[in-house]
Amino acid sequence: MRNNRLKKYLLAPMLRALIETSFIIFLFYANLFMGEYEKSGNGERKGALWALNDILTVNNFIIAIVAAVIGYFVFEFLRKKI
Repeated sequence: MRNNRLKKYLLAPMLRALIETSFIIFLFYANLFMGEYEKSGNGERKGALWALNDILTVNNFIIAIVAAVIGYFVFEFLRKKI
């Protein structure tokens, strides 16, 4: 019983961090994907698979991870401050 509570106490913050950073990454990629379908993007002419291939790069993934971690710490700071 006590071991189960300890495990729950330790896993809850990590699970929350994973969910929050995943959501930030999702929003980042959704924004990039929508940008491919604006007037300046090529998504309408070349199609959705081309757009996905254009945004799913290593550089974009690194940017998404860094932005998600920074965003997570900013929200944690604001959550504790307010």
